[in-house]
Amino acid sequence: MKIGPRYKIARRLGADVFPKTLSPKYAMRAGKPSGKSRFARSEFSAQLREKQRARMLYGIMERQFARYIRNAVAMRGMRDDEALYRELETRMDNVIYRLGCAPSRQAARQMVSHGHFTVNGVRVTIPSYRLGVGDVLRLRSGSERKPLFANLADRVRDTATPPWLRFDLQKGEATIVGLPRMVKSELPFDIGAVLEFYRR
Repeated sequence: MKIGPRYKIARRLGADVFPKTLSPKYAMRAGKPSGKSRFARSEFSAQLREKQRARMLYGIMERQFARYIRNAVAMRGMRDDEALYRELETRMDNVIYRLGCAPSRQAARQMVSHGHFTVNGVRVTIPSYRLGVGDVLRLRSGSERKPLFANLADRVRDTATPPWLRFDLQKGEATIVGLPRMVKSELPFDIGAVLEFYRR
């Protein structure tokens, strides 16, 4: 996904949308926000901002993100926000990031695109590939010796893995043991505002 000037986007959406803009260098360049605005922020503007934050955090294009919304709304037996959260969290690139195999979702996306991981023994090169309960994710044997994955076990060990993921250090593989459960207070964006934006 081509994102554009990260510093400019981060000034509009918040510094936490990219790992790059959490650095002291960004803080120096961005300066302190004045907190003043010529115009009061409308409800539409606030919803648009949350939608853009969610897209940038997960690195998803607008058309694909809108498809996730449609899938979540159409899913029966589950709240829309919970369904959308699961759509986003079970993406393969996000799972690799959550496991600690990559420093960012963008890095994880590149790892998947280059074919470094397999799912149930089959090589997958689609970052948006959706993983389900019971799927086994593993680094390809041909990629294990690459410098990109040096000290991978240590990185995974130091990462707080979500309870729906389990990484077996002995086997070097991760298993999806459940489905992600949304905790709104821990989300870096307002998922309700995102859904309201698309309901207009």
